[in-house]
Amino acid sequence: MFMRIIAVSTLKSFWENNAACADAKEPLLAWFRFALHADWASPAAVKSDFRNASVLQGGRVIFNIAGNKYRLVVKINYPYRVIYIRFVGTHAQYDAVDSQTI
Repeated sequence: MFMRIIAVSTLKSFWENNAACADAKEPLLAWFRFALHADWASPAAVKSDFRNASVLQGGRVIFNIAGNKYRLVVKINYPYRVIYIRFVGTHAQYDAVDSQTI
């Protein structure tokens, strides 16, 4: 089974519109390729693939990208295998948002 990833354009926009973040392209694409072929039926399944991921309430998961230089916040609908990209940014940008409400 494949995961559907909603708003992949958010990832592309991030590395294309932020020259200083162009180095995020390959790590984000690697995450995308892996997540697309994952079968995450539960938070435990995500943690088994990404031990450093932080699982929050309401299906939200925070991934460390490029050695924790960037943060990716997603919301996962586990029964339907859908990942919604909610935020991608630098660690400093992440610190300025509320990961539970974005």
